[in-house]
Amino acid sequence: MGTRWTCPGPSLLVLLCYGQLLSWLRTGGEPSLDEFYNETQARMFLQFYEQTAQVVLSEFMEATWNYVTNITRQNRKNMLQKEVERSQFMLYFGTRARLFKTDQFQDPEVKRMLSKLQNVDKSALPTEELREYNRLLTYMETTYSTAEVCLNEGPCLSLEPDLEEIMATSRDQKELLWAWQGWRDAVGRQIRPIFEYYVQLSNQAAQYNGFEDMGALWRAKYESETLEQDLEQLYEELQPLYLNLHAYVRRSLYHYYGPELINLRGPIPAHLLGNMWAQSWENILELVLPYPKKPPEDITKIMKSQHWKPEKMFHEADIFFTSMGLLPVPPDFWIKSMLERPVDGRDVECHASSWKFYRPDDVRVKKCTEVTIEDLLSIFHQMGHIQYFLQFQNLSIIYQEGASPAFEEAVGSVITLSASSHKHLITRGLLGHQYLDAEEEVNYLLSIALEKIAFIPFSYMVDAFRWKVFDGTIPKNVYNQEWWNFRLKYQGLCPPIPRSEDDFDPGAKFHIPASVPYVRYFLSLILQFQLHEALCRAAGHVGPLHRCDIFNSKVAGKMLGDVLKLGSSRPWQEVLMEMTGEPSISTEAMLAYFKPLLNWLVNENVQQGDILGWPDFSCSFEEKTTTRKVSFLGMQLVPDRAQLGQWVLLSISLVMLLFILGLGCRLHYLEKQSLDKDTVILTTLPYTYFLGIAMKPHQAAQKQWILLSLCFGLILCSIGLLIWILTQHQRKPPWMTAESQSWDTTTRTAPGREPCEGGGALSPGRGRTSEGGEGRRWSAGGARRPSLGAAPTPARCR
Repeated sequence: MGTRWTCPGPSLLVLLCYGQLLSWLRTGGEPSLDEFYNETQARMFLQFYEQTAQVVLSEFMEATWNYVTNITRQNRKNMLQKEVERSQFMLYFGTRARLFKTDQFQDPEVKRMLSKLQNVDKSALPTEELREYNRLLTYMETTYSTAEVCLNEGPCLSLEPDLEEIMATSRDQKELLWAWQGWRDAVGRQIRPIFEYYVQLSNQAAQYNGFEDMGALWRAKYESETLEQDLEQLYEELQPLYLNLHAYVRRSLYHYYGPELINLRGPIPAHLLGNMWAQSWENILELVLPYPKKPPEDITKIMKSQHWKPEKMFHEADIFFTSMGLLPVPPDFWIKSMLERPVDGRDVECHASSWKFYRPDDVRVKKCTEVTIEDLLSIFHQMGHIQYFLQFQNLSIIYQEGASPAFEEAVGSVITLSASSHKHLITRGLLGHQYLDAEEEVNYLLSIALEKIAFIPFSYMVDAFRWKVFDGTIPKNVYNQEWWNFRLKYQGLCPPIPRSEDDFDPGAKFHIPASVPYVRYFLSLILQFQLHEALCRAAGHVGPLHRCDIFNSKVAGKMLGDVLKLGSSRPWQEVLMEMTGEPSISTEAMLAYFKPLLNWLVNENVQQGDILGWPDFSCSFEEKTTTRKVSFLGMQLVPDRAQLGQWVLLSISLVMLLFILGLGCRLHYLEKQSLDKDTVILTTLPYTYFLGIAMKPHQAAQKQWILLSLCFGLILCSIGLLIWILTQHQRKPPWMTAESQSWDTTTRTAPGREPCEGGGALSPGRGRTSEGGEGRRWSAGGARRPSLGAAPTPARCR
């Protein structure tokens, strides 16, 4: 099925050739359904899909790449046209794949391919609903991407890099609260009114694909009937790790912020953990370091002193893979990729992503790289995706994806576990101390735990929450309340200020408005340690798992390469069994990795008398009926009073309008009557006064008309403004505006694009957003928060 096929003209015209390529459409008489949809014809159908998919998907990927690396109106138009073609293409083949009755088929390969082809995601929606869905998704994604929080006097700050930098570096809880609340006001409140409609259309798309709701469609990608139960079991097994870390961090924050903010038996305020979403806590390492007299070395400073450049960072990752006997990146990678922010003035999307183009050896990375250790590890993760693409590129296009979404994320992350090890950093000349003593080792493990262990409950609860939204368990009138109930239950966090149903705090997390499934990050978090253990065993490593480095191990490289070559041609459980000898995801390797740290945390918490968890505590939550003040004429009023004031102001304006109109009519009548009686009188009258100025009567009359016209115009403007304010609730939904319609599917992510989490736009089922696996923060460039007095530092993005 690897033969390449081309057709002149627009790629969708190849569908017109369908009847000529399938012989059973040219048979005479009245063939039976069995003849139409037998196994032989299924193979021909799949061959035709393979040939045409290479054309359609590569054209779509190229158009999308052109847009995100050079954002212009024309490139956007081209991308949207290719998105339409791709959707029609997937719908065409998906619906026909369902016509084959595979129960009697003998070839399991044919059955698996047809099964995978049948799920067309949102493309199953009718045309108008699909357009509406795309507009709605684009509106939510664009709202997230373009939102800013403005200072009272000064510039407006975007999430990346400004607000994230505040959350990461500020230790002023008032400043942290300002950034935390401002971001949620700027994003969540805008998305809240339309999220229900998104849920409705998502479920409709899922039902067209044969699933009960969108949550069921997302779960189906894992080919497991017990996925939800398995997830819960994995979470329970890891809970001791998180509870002990939570208790230790809570006490450390108590020492820093005091009892006014931290209760030693309660949840932690969500704005104090160094991250906008409190999903990882590595940015507060200096506040919680077990042995502060032995801080870790500044690797970023070492890299800059050695004059590292972005291209060298990518070569470093490539060296790691080739040292294991894996494939080097092709020469065109260095030519076609965007490894740095362009200096030619182009507007680009900067969030990191890995791309495949369904052509031999055409793989690329898009990233605005900064010279930091965070970016270096991010590059290792992205290059893990690239290695996966290169290894499975000879498979059918249907199989050119990871064994599961979680497996694909874990492959990138497992390499970073070795690349960030003390042994590897010493080998590559990025650390000076040859050995870690016991205290330094605890510091090192805690730095990893603040990223990995802190992420456990968040990565689990995001989709646990959304699945209940999709199936109706969580109704629309308690979205925000249930979100914080989940965050309290799983993370032990509370909002720093009361929240209401006017807020929509889930929408402040990129993956919610972008409709990107999240449970992959929970599973990949566990799976990366399981794969790491298997690779370390193959490499002959002896000793604690956190000291392992598989650099230069050809045996580990062959094991990994053999698994990557399979793509999604086999269920992920079989792939995992082949690599690890275990048929399911296990927490044992992760627990073994952090065992030295867990022992230290348990001992420390016992000595301090800390309570694990947050017994008998609940988050204060402002009910929907709680009064929320709005601004009116410079005053803060409750909405009802503000609306009453608007009506009063409108009434006064109408009365003034009527008065001015009456005055104008009276003036016109007197002037006409005077002229009719004797036009000569006007020239003989003495001077009169207008606004205290002496002038002739006819001049005063002219001035009166001018003043009357100005008053009339001002009154009309006032009335128009008030009517506009009062009728805002009757306007079109924001995603239906002309501007929104022109964007339709802004920066849709196709199969083959593996983006890091960022402020760009994604859509469901087409992109992979690297979360948790990459670990550190990556640089995105841009200005700092000048009015807050921060020194210029490299911009960073999670």
